[in-house]
Amino acid sequence: AEVESDILRRVRTLLRELDGHHPACQCDRGMLRWTLHKKIDRNPSNSSILVRILVKELERAERGDFRHYIIPLLHTLMYTLIKAPCISDELCSRVYDFCKKLLTLPKPFCTIGLDYAIRLKMERTAPGTLYQRMVISEQSLKCDPYPYQEKIFIFADPELLSEAICNALVTDTEAAQVSQSPQSCMCDVIIHTMQAALGETCDINGLKARLQDVPMSDIEHWFQQVVAAVECAGNEASVDRDQHAARLEKIYCTILSSMQEGDAPVGEMEGTPLPNPNISFHLWTEDDQLWKELVLFIRPLSASCEPDCLSQDLDNFEIRDIISDCECCEQTRFSVLSTDSGIERDLPVAAEEPFTPFSAEAEQSRLQRKGGIKKKPSPLESMAFLQAGCNAPGAKPTVKSPRRPGVIPEPVVPLQRLHTARVVMLGDDRILGRLAQAYHSLRGHDRTLHRAFLPQDHAAAAQEEFCEVAGYLGRADPWYESNINTLCHMIPKLATMPSSPSKHLVTDLFITDVISYYVRMGIQPVCFQVYAVKIFFNDPAQEPAEDVFLTELRSQVQESISHKDLSTTKKKMTLDGPGIDLTVTYRKVVLSNREKELVMALRSTGLVMKAILTDESEDLVYLNVNITEIIKINNLSGRSFSAVANRLKTRDIKIRSTEQRPFTVCLDKDSRRVYRNVISIEVSPCLEPSYCLQKTRTMKFSLHETEDVGLVKYMPKSLLLPINTFAGAIQ
Repeated sequence: AEVESDILRRVRTLLRELDGHHPACQCDRGMLRWTLHKKIDRNPSNSSILVRILVKELERAERGDFRHYIIPLLHTLMYTLIKAPCISDELCSRVYDFCKKLLTLPKPFCTIGLDYAIRLKMERTAPGTLYQRMVISEQSLKCDPYPYQEKIFIFADPELLSEAICNALVTDTEAAQVSQSPQSCMCDVIIHTMQAALGETCDINGLKARLQDVPMSDIEHWFQQVVAAVECAGNEASVDRDQHAARLEKIYCTILSSMQEGDAPVGEMEGTPLPNPNISFHLWTEDDQLWKELVLFIRPLSASCEPDCLSQDLDNFEIRDIISDCECCEQTRFSVLSTDSGIERDLPVAAEEPFTPFSAEAEQSRLQRKGGIKKKPSPLESMAFLQAGCNAPGAKPTVKSPRRPGVIPEPVVPLQRLHTARVVMLGDDRILGRLAQAYHSLRGHDRTLHRAFLPQDHAAAAQEEFCEVAGYLGRADPWYESNINTLCHMIPKLATMPSSPSKHLVTDLFITDVISYYVRMGIQPVCFQVYAVKIFFNDPAQEPAEDVFLTELRSQVQESISHKDLSTTKKKMTLDGPGIDLTVTYRKVVLSNREKELVMALRSTGLVMKAILTDESEDLVYLNVNITEIIKINNLSGRSFSAVANRLKTRDIKIRSTEQRPFTVCLDKDSRRVYRNVISIEVSPCLEPSYCLQKTRTMKFSLHETEDVGLVKYMPKSLLLPINTFAGAIQ
């Protein structure tokens, strides 16, 4: 009763924080969820108590219409359930029934409810499935029944984070991997799966002792048997929980060959810790560094690989889809772009040959094909590179077997290595601007961007608001605010702690734990429109530059350099006031969604285009443009000038200096992304590269078509950067 009372108090405190009642000590913000799970990790036998309390609180939140409690409670419950040594079927059934109730609610409740209901259905049939799949994918354990791999990439901008913070993060991520090995992770899977299925009849101590005394080959053999049993139970509709437990008991008795069946002692439940995921930390110093790391994850360099292998890969394929979760995280996923036209004569030659199992002779003959012409694939074709290794679970195969008269379709070969790269960005809006650049580049555009650099006063820059995206996500998702945005206060504090043997005992790998929790449970994206900008310079010989931005474009009048220009500028300012004359052409956003093009001429000292809105209930589909307009006032005392804010909403806008005086353009508040000597810019929503490529392909056959036809009609047109949160945007 005392333990249950303490856990209930902690859960209620967690809910009060969601209502805005923060703890007296600001340093405790974001720690409540973490300390609750750590308490259960130290006493795994209390997992069922926490799950039961969370179910009651979920039911109470539904009855009392406290919907903002539901998603945080549900994530906390599922994380506890995944790590729990054994949860009764009755308790799992209650959680499953509650998740089904969420299907009647709007998004994101129904989306999350459906996802968790599907997972719980598998977990009820084959206890331990969720833990097993998570460990296999995160540790990239070789396993045929479940061949998925995941890796977390943490990227930090060294110009935005101090050296002490970077060093602390490196130490934290390295410490998380010290005690882990493929062998220990396989043992964890075996032990947890046995205990989840067999319950208190499982002799955990005997199982651990047995696994420590056998060679790696035996552990791997039993690991494969356990995984196969669990995956088979999940795929066979006729298998129930008892039949699954009977299968695992046979494997269990084989492992403990010296013990008789039924001799296992009955005692308190012991937990098997969930291993830390595979994390690599990187200082983002090169533009294509993210691309290279993703390539190495999918196609590791081997001793037989030629030196130019990587560069050739970079030139010949593109990544189709990235899901990011930033301000502290972003998560990446690769998906499939079909290049099959549906016409039989367009199918590759290899697709017409029936599948036969791979052998050394077959592989050798395939590699020795002669008489062909080596052809560099087109950008659209090159997107198929990752289809054999980078699809989400359940993705369709690259090429279907053609149905020819007299030929029976052969079974499709399952994809062997499916990869998920989860990318975590540490920084603010400036690193998100770089992420938008990299994302746009990975989706099919040239990796080289033209840039000009302008040093900026850091004292003035410090006064700017650099965390607009984080603020928006925190308002849209309170659980994101509570768990992720609070890290901006915790990370610097942990970095300044003195290095001592007890340091890791105090922090207990807090940063790694929180990022792992976010990556594992935060799978609901909030999508941000990426905007393309084309920049023209006052030198006609200079090629226009193309770039993208995510949060902000800021423009200011550029100071004149030559004495002649300075003299002309002073005369102009005396007559017309400060600033320069601009022509602004834009499409006005109206509720009817009808486009209306407007043109206006004005004098201005600068402008700001904001892509992140202050109200999270609005759609992120237009720009808020704030132009500082100079108004000339004639009165009896003479001529004077006043500055007024001219505000407009648009998706497409063109701005040109009519007097050929240049201005500067700064993207995403980043002093490293400043263009000088600009006389004109064109801003519009960035198009999805695959849409552009498919449209170009379609236009070859339909020269007179102006509307989107065929496949293009159903493809996403705009390039959106999805940043993962726990709830998405709660309506």
